[in-house]
Amino acid sequence: TRLIASVPGYFYATRGNSIYVNLFASGHASVEIPYGNIELTQQTGYPWDGNIEIAMEHDQSAMRTWNLFVRIPGWARGKPVPGDLYSFVDLADESPELTVNGSRIPLRIQDGYVRIRRRWRSGDTVHLTLPMPVRRVAAHDSVEVNRGRVALQRGPIVYCVEWPDSEDGHVRNLLLPDDAELTARFEPEILGGVGLIEGEVLAYRQAEDMETVLSAPEKLTAIPYYAWAHRGRGEMMVWLPHEESAVKPLGLPTIASTSRVSVSSGRNRRAVNDLLEPRRSSDHEVPYYHWWPNKGTTEWIQYDFDTPQEVSIVEVYWFDDTGRGECRPPESWRILFKEGENWRPVWTEDEYGVETDRWNRVVFETVRTTAVRLEMKSQPEWAGGIHEWRIR
Repeated sequence: TRLIASVPGYFYATRGNSIYVNLFASGHASVEIPYGNIELTQQTGYPWDGNIEIAMEHDQSAMRTWNLFVRIPGWARGKPVPGDLYSFVDLADESPELTVNGSRIPLRIQDGYVRIRRRWRSGDTVHLTLPMPVRRVAAHDSVEVNRGRVALQRGPIVYCVEWPDSEDGHVRNLLLPDDAELTARFEPEILGGVGLIEGEVLAYRQAEDMETVLSAPEKLTAIPYYAWAHRGRGEMMVWLPHEESAVKPLGLPTIASTSRVSVSSGRNRRAVNDLLEPRRSSDHEVPYYHWWPNKGTTEWIQYDFDTPQEVSIVEVYWFDDTGRGECRPPESWRILFKEGENWRPVWTEDEYGVETDRWNRVVFETVRTTAVRLEMKSQPEWAGGIHEWRIR
């Protein structure tokens, strides 16, 4: 309620005989200055369109010399944010343009504003043009997780890629080449009407030998970041790899990835078979599953197969957020298989490893079954979690 009531003051402000235009959206405002009441009407398609028209009406008493300050956003001046945390990779070909009744006003920007000082008359019209090319944004090199990646921005809007717009529902295996041409269009039928960015990316996948990585062109559709998560659960990414070192190739379908996942409790169970391998156990950039807030409990996660399968190997990559959260590798764990209506432990001489930053592999006597269950006991003061669980 405070935000809605404050909106007029965010759009316009006054100081003495000066009016400040801070934000852009179609609408009408009545602004009081010592010289009288000024009626301002904005017409614009912002933030999808950079053309902003501001018309003013006032009575004879306000036909005096006063200041109109028009804000030129940082993104239109080559700065996505103050400071050097983020920067545009490419240079803009066009600059903002400001006119009054068709006459161009020099862009002398001070503290983010252009001052227009003149004897205003009723019917005067200010027109601001903010070019909106699609820009690539890079993070400061000290932001490790964003190295080799770029984000997309058009005007004030940052974009993301989301699973419904990908050919196979995956986006973390995509690479945006530096020379890929990107175009923008408005789509009224998607997410209530949004601007889209379109182009072409490369989708990376592992070959059948599990060593070779293949890539193929795929259509890119990016939506505004604010509009994600309205079309169901799935992958989303803001920072798109533009270097191969940052890409996470998609693995081939496996017994695990095509299985149905069920759990004793916890969140995000589909993370364990999404074929996305973490860089380390503390990796928060790829999905993970955990049993938090349950601590010191015995929990389980299981794969159900459509048809009976012969399996003899499992590999688990434990999630560990030491220093950040309350998940640690378990105290112990084991594998069980379904025999009829009963669960039986597999027979193995291997140790059930609980090491971090690596795959913990267990080879057991081959079983033919319709379901396999991983049962674990978490440490007394900690919850358990898994990045990925393979089975062969």
